[in-house]
Amino acid sequence: METRTALAQLSALAQESRLAVFRLLVKAGHDGLPAGDIAAALNVPPNTLSAQLNILSQSGLVTGQRHGRSIIYTASFGSIGGLIVFLMEDCCEGRADVRAPVLELAGSACCDIQNRG
Repeated sequence: METRTALAQLSALAQESRLAVFRLLVKAGHDGLPAGDIAAALNVPPNTLSAQLNILSQSGLVTGQRHGRSIIYTASFGSIGGLIVFLMEDCCEGRADVRAPVLELAGSACCDIQNRG
C-alpha cells in the first residue's frame, strides 16, 4: 500500500460519524446495509450520511452496490486488511515478545488472525 492511500483511509476514519458508519458496516459483515438502515441506526440525516459514505467510498474502505432502488454498502475487508498490514508491516523488527500482545488483542477483537500468518 502506498503512503498516500493509507493517509486517505486514516483521514476518512478520523471523524466521529464516519468512524461510526465504518464500524457499523464492519459489524454487518459481507451482507452490508442499505443507506437507509445505516441512517436509522446511527440517527444521521440522509444528506449527511451520503457525504460520509462518499468519503469512505473514495478512500476505498467502503463499497456500494445497487440492489433495486437501494444501495447496499459494505466494508471493504481487503482494504482494511491492507491498511492494518501497512501499519504493522515493520512491527517489532520480528520480536515475538512485542508482536504477541498485538496479535492477541487483534485475535480477540475479531477473527483469528494469528493462524493466518
